[in-house]
Amino acid sequence: MKKKALITGVTGQDGAYLSEYLIKSGYKVFGAYRRSSTVNDWRLKTLGINDEIEFVEFDLLEFSNILRTIEKIKPDIIFNLAAQSFVSTSFEQPIVTSDINALGTMRILEAIKTLNHKIRFYQASTSEMFGMAQSKIQNEKTSFYPRSPYGVSKLFAHWAAINYRESYKMFVCSGILFNHESPLRGHEFVTKKIVSSLTNIKFGKQKTLKLGNIYSKRDWGYARDFIEGMFKIATADIADDYVLATGESHTIKEFCDMSAKYLKMDLIWKGEGINTKGINKKDGKTIIEIDKKFYRPSEVDFLIGDASKAKSKLNWVPKTKFKDLIKIMIDFEISLHK
Repeated sequence: MKKKALITGVTGQDGAYLSEYLIKSGYKVFGAYRRSSTVNDWRLKTLGINDEIEFVEFDLLEFSNILRTIEKIKPDIIFNLAAQSFVSTSFEQPIVTSDINALGTMRILEAIKTLNHKIRFYQASTSEMFGMAQSKIQNEKTSFYPRSPYGVSKLFAHWAAINYRESYKMFVCSGILFNHESPLRGHEFVTKKIVSSLTNIKFGKQKTLKLGNIYSKRDWGYARDFIEGMFKIATADIADDYVLATGESHTIKEFCDMSAKYLKMDLIWKGEGINTKGINKKDGKTIIEIDKKFYRPSEVDFLIGDASKAKSKLNWVPKTKFKDLIKIMIDFEISLHK
């Protein structure tokens, strides 16, 4: 009999890749979606797995719905990937962000405690919890200092998960994932915005790309690599929390440079601060501009993760290099134009 997995946030980047991974691993996958929304399943269709997932109505704001759905499905494992995950939006909608990300997680944990302690629970934690990083490299023992309502809400959920694990002896684990990208990223995320916009500019369908702080540094990996890590965390013998990261950090400016280079655009930079411009040397046209509206009220300047624990205990290491990640993403964008 197939094991059953329930995935919240099944239509997102991670949900789609995780569904693919679980199906290949022999799981029956139930995909949770909000009852008030239509299923935005383009990622699942892109991977060719849409018809292999059983979709169920699941609302993180409604405890009785969560309880009934889990009771009906009887999953062996729940992956909680659903969230209001846009950092900039969390400043505009802090209360709904908290209700979904923080209390939504606690509702699922309480449902599991009520119904069946043996259900495994994976919480999608985030490097944004480190925020104003308290050390040069961040691991499971680094102090948290979130710098956005999103980070704060995720930190609540992270500690709730730990509390339920320790208080009720439930199998509750979390992956503190650093930035992980892919062709399936939403356009709200800066990496997708960069590769999509620069490809559009290359093909003459867009004139300029507007960005905020191009000197923010992030640890960027490939989503497929991280999905394998998530599965290892959730199926380990002992429930625990793990950082998943590449151990390399690059600025948004570097991401632009590498993307432009792959598109054979000769990108040079002129000016300083808000007046910085990225210029295509071949024709002298400005293709990147800085726009104040893309700056956040409080910035996270740098993040770089130490995944030593995942390597030693789970035998997990990221396989895809920074430049190869960008190639994968741009090849996908080029295929859309062709």
